Amino acid sequence: MGAIHPCIDDSLRAWIAKQHMFFVATAPLAAEGLLNCSPKGLDSLRVLDDHTLAYLDLTGSGIETIAHLKENGRIVIMLCAFEGPPNILRLYGKGEVVHPGHAEFETLVALFPAYQGVRSVIRVAVERIADSCGYAVPLMTHQSDREGLLKWAEKKGPEGVEQYQRAKNTVSLDGLPGADWLK
Repeated sequence: MGAIHPCIDDSLRAWIAKQHMFFVATAPLAAEGLLNCSPKGLDSLRVLDDHTLAYLDLTGSGIETIAHLKENGRIVIMLCAFEGPPNILRLYGKGEVVHPGHAEFETLVALFPAYQGVRSVIRVAVERIADSCGYAVPLMTHQSDREGLLKWAEKKGPEGVEQYQRAKNTVSLDGLPGADWLK
């Protein structure tokens, strides 16, 4: 059924590259804080090496993932096979927010398509790699990526996106610091 993997080997890399979406989950330290689980799509996930991956963080209505990572670093990324043989892969680790102005931002963002509205790159030092059966995950066919977020960012333009980020992304729902590099 399930297995623990020592690293993100070539087989896992190839499988990850075929998936059209993934989920990111984080939590604050406070027991009463809100847990966060976010679906991600587009061409926004990269395996950097056997124990490191990164994803492109596009502007959104909340800043929970970034706030939680800044507070405690805990993150899990989950991918599910919606096509082909069943599988669920969870990558547990410590996440780091690499934002514009960070020494490595330009190097990391260059690994992805030049999307409008990039807020940061999330880099994850993977500590545990586990898969499970996925027998109950439905089979679904990928039709296409949604372009709404990209069109929204393009319409707003760089200045409009930054204004939105300043208004909506500096503090989490629980009051934790978010994109404080915008201040």
